[in-house]
Amino acid sequence: MEPRPRHAPETRPTPLQAYYIQLSVVALVCGFVAITAFELGVPLGAPIVRVPVLLGGALLALTMGDSLVRIWRAAWAWMPLDRGRGLFRLIWVAAVVALYAVLVVVVWAVVSA
Repeated sequence: MEPRPRHAPETRPTPLQAYYIQLSVVALVCGFVAITAFELGVPLGAPIVRVPVLLGGALLALTMGDSLVRIWRAAWAWMPLDRGRGLFRLIWVAAVVALYAVLVVVVWAVVSA
């Protein structure tokens, strides 16, 4: 029996792959600022909450979209090699899409406050 491959080759990089970490760090700092301000009693509509949520939300949407493309490609690259691993990655695609919905709801709540 032939051993299972350890990885599937990536055919091409995603558009934001070179900037993924930097964008994620800025989104993380924006989230920290917004959550800390909110926990200290600042209302959702205040600029110290609204601006970081809008900036961080936009960056998070970009990085999530980039990772969604990468996971989608990986799922289909795995299908001919190991169907189980490919299907597992498709479950991750569904999870990222669900998290997109959560992101939209959170940003909408802050914008409409």
